[in-house]
Amino acid sequence: MQVYLPIAELSMNLFFLVGIGGAVGFLSGLFGVGGGFLLTPLLIFSGVPAPVAVASVTGQVVAASTSGALSHYRRGGIDLHLAMYLVLSGVLGAFGGVATFAVLRDAGQLDLFISVGFLVLLGFVGTLMLNEAIRAIIKQRKGVVVRERLPNQHNWMHRLPMRVRFKKSRLYISVLPVLIIGLFIGFVGSLLGIGGGFIMVPALVYLLRVPGNVVIGTSLAQVVAMMAATTILHAVQSQSVDIMLAFCLMVGGTAGAQFGASAGKHLRGEQLRGLLAILVLAVAIRFGLSLILAPADPFSMAVLGGAR
Repeated sequence: MQVYLPIAELSMNLFFLVGIGGAVGFLSGLFGVGGGFLLTPLLIFSGVPAPVAVASVTGQVVAASTSGALSHYRRGGIDLHLAMYLVLSGVLGAFGGVATFAVLRDAGQLDLFISVGFLVLLGFVGTLMLNEAIRAIIKQRKGVVVRERLPNQHNWMHRLPMRVRFKKSRLYISVLPVLIIGLFIGFVGSLLGIGGGFIMVPALVYLLRVPGNVVIGTSLAQVVAMMAATTILHAVQSQSVDIMLAFCLMVGGTAGAQFGASAGKHLRGEQLRGLLAILVLAVAIRFGLSLILAPADPFSMAVLGGAR
């Protein structure tokens, strides 16, 4: 069953769109990520123009992340105080990301930037996550007891000014690194069409030492608010949001996130991080190949500007 996507100006199979939305929604609930890092490339590889894919995926990320966030909220797995700071800085970063998106599109360099951005970002983050997960699994099998640092143990962040107490996470740290993390993820997320959860979760765990029982829920709460703002900004400024495409992805994503949140309770933390790292690296490798290999259609046409 084919559906026409008016902004993308092409027809795609309805069940394919709902199916990939559900699959990515499942991963969203399982790993605590928005899923845009996987869904945006899938749409681009399927023929959807990069600007439309980036802008439209933001709506699906909101739907899938909202569903997953509600599941974690009902279990008390969200630090609302910490999420508030992440959301405020993330929305500010989204304004800058959408503005940069428009500049690159007008210059005709958006597709190249998206490919290189995914390759560098996903390759770097995926390598770090996979290395850490493998080490943790090896130590566990050898019976080595790894003493984790307590959330209230002092580190360099405690020497920074503007300290705030986050009771749910049992943290008393400077708010500056929290704001910087939110600002960076908001900028990158709105520019590449990713929720940023695959960056947020490691940052909360390794930099801020947020406990595992609230890290995924807090990450999803930030993704919901930040990507909702990004969707509105893209619709108003770049006008690249395809409502039909976003709706099809939302239908599958909302249902898939509920199953993912339930499945995540049956896997250990290092196993989840290892699986997520493999997915991230696979997408990075695919973008790397697209930059090296000759495209099937070396020519394309696009409207760069209208009459003024």
